[in-house]
Amino acid sequence: MTAELVRGQNHPLPQARLEIRVSAGKPVVAGATLGDEQGTVRGTEWVAHPGSPNLPGLEVSKQAAADHRLAVDLEALPETVHRVNVLLALPLGVGGPARFGAVAAPFVSVTGLDGSEVVNYTVTGLDTESAVVALELYRRQGKWKVRAVGQGYAGGLAEMLGDQGLAQARELAAAIQDAVSSGMARSVAPPPPRGPGDDRVRRTTSHATNGGRETPPDATPPPAAAPAPVPPVPTAAGGPQSGAPQTTQGPQSTQGGPIDYAHPRRRNTAPPPPPPAAPPTPPGQYPQPVAGDASGWSMEERLYNQVWGMFEDLARTVAAYRSAVDFAESRMDQELDKALSDPRSRIGTAGDTARATARAKHDKLVGQARDVLERDLAQLAAETDVVEPALPPAFASWDNPVWHGYRVPMEIPMALRVGDLHLPERPDLRIPMLVRLPLERGLWIDSGRSGSETALLMESDQLRRAAMETAAAHAARLLAVYPAGEFTVHVIDPAGTGAPALAPLTEAGVLDAPPAAGAQGVAAVLAKLTQRVELVQMAVRGGVTDSLPPDLDTAEQLLIVNDFPHGFDDRAVTQLRYLADEGPAVGVHLMMVADREDASAYGPVLDPLWRALLRVTPVPDDHLIDPWVGHTWTYEPLLPPPGSQVVRQVLAQVATARRSLPR
Repeated sequence: MTAELVRGQNHPLPQARLEIRVSAGKPVVAGATLGDEQGTVRGTEWVAHPGSPNLPGLEVSKQAAADHRLAVDLEALPETVHRVNVLLALPLGVGGPARFGAVAAPFVSVTGLDGSEVVNYTVTGLDTESAVVALELYRRQGKWKVRAVGQGYAGGLAEMLGDQGLAQARELAAAIQDAVSSGMARSVAPPPPRGPGDDRVRRTTSHATNGGRETPPDATPPPAAAPAPVPPVPTAAGGPQSGAPQTTQGPQSTQGGPIDYAHPRRRNTAPPPPPPAAPPTPPGQYPQPVAGDASGWSMEERLYNQVWGMFEDLARTVAAYRSAVDFAESRMDQELDKALSDPRSRIGTAGDTARATARAKHDKLVGQARDVLERDLAQLAAETDVVEPALPPAFASWDNPVWHGYRVPMEIPMALRVGDLHLPERPDLRIPMLVRLPLERGLWIDSGRSGSETALLMESDQLRRAAMETAAAHAARLLAVYPAGEFTVHVIDPAGTGAPALAPLTEAGVLDAPPAAGAQGVAAVLAKLTQRVELVQMAVRGGVTDSLPPDLDTAEQLLIVNDFPHGFDDRAVTQLRYLADEGPAVGVHLMMVADREDASAYGPVLDPLWRALLRVTPVPDDHLIDPWVGHTWTYEPLLPPPGSQVVRQVLAQVATARRSLPR
């Protein structure tokens, strides 16, 4: 039976290894503090938070999310720890709610590793508080219990941590919020929650019940490694929603009625039809991979959801393997400490036997975890081999044969591929990185030395040239996947250094105008786009979109900015920040080609600009994290094969289609 607690109630905990699950409806920060017998947090090393998510016996999420899973092993906590406080806080400076009274009451539950619920508690009665201690796990006479607390703090994390006796409360609270802000800027935007019947079908073997790992008969299951998936906010993450086919594809001609600048969304809440039933699979085996095995209204949507499912599967499979390895190493250390605690057993055959036994158990657990990992990776690789050839142009790499039969589309696709992602456990297993269309975050093509091995081996001029070539390739892809005349590209190139990379675009004639150079050219383009954003914003807010000037370009706008901040004065920088913040909602998007260090002279004033953009690199780099478990992924840019003419051929068709449009 599950105990439903109210504030102040307690309940015994039947086991040492637990999960604490949090559901808040909006992204929140989840963490935990360790306290001594008096409940005092002795130092920052006693706090688990997104910037430092792992402590002995405790693991929390690495980023803000609407759902969390915190792993707790009470037996692995230091002996001086008598309390574990589970805390929740609202992330600051990200445009979200500033108090818990503005969001749904957080729901917290304590479960076993098999998912069986021990207690749950709904944290009610909150108003101006921005941080709250939800639960307390405490040790009393050698036994552990859980208490529903629900103590809120209007002063946020700093007040909460200070109340628990932490001397560096204010500094740590600021560090936590910085880590959360950085994580949200690095995170790949998650897909939407899946509807009923939208589960992945590949997880059919017995190991799926334990997070993708098999537990040896002689071992206590390792703690769950993965925080829960981040349920995205559709208006921010840009993921598809279940429902009827899209009714809006972006700005429309004024001749057909009012202009709709809202991002296209599924209007119906009914779930899409399920995918076709797969043939029966023999017990203990994976189903045969099939392209489009996810749910969706169209093959495009099914493939989109399938790619995200593969991404999630790989993240969780590797998280399970890493967790199993960590558990094996932790158990080996504990067994060695126990066996060798007596000085008399540290030497001679007894010590050697203890070490050999502990090592053998460790190797057995790691080997079993590796076998499960290899099995999952083999299945994902087989699915990739099936899915990749079936992808439509917007999802496909430049070397996919689908581009040989390219035709200018009639509708905007759901998403765009901007690169590939992989993990070190299987570098050749690449997952397409898809972002929703219309873009809801601009792109920052990092032209600096990012720290990756490839970037460090390149000269600065090489990196800048590669960054601009990457930007041109992304712009060409965007032009290719939009219907003719529904996407316009502007370029600011103050010193003209981007001309070689822009040659395919300029020679095809698909740019709105020649790249703007010099201070006057920069000012003119920024003034034009800023005015467009202001006009459309006022029209939308006033409900008079049909009164916009007839010569206003209603197409989606992309501004490529090369070599920022060279050639930009303070006014231009302010306009760029404005476009990054306000532009995407009304169809104006930024693609910055810049080295952040070059802009350091502006100080922190540009930090919001970088956070508003999705950073990608012209060379392989480890800088993106997934929205489920927070792995650091290697990003590979999406570039045409060397010597290929595919981009020029595609742009030639785009230019022909644009010229055929009525003037």
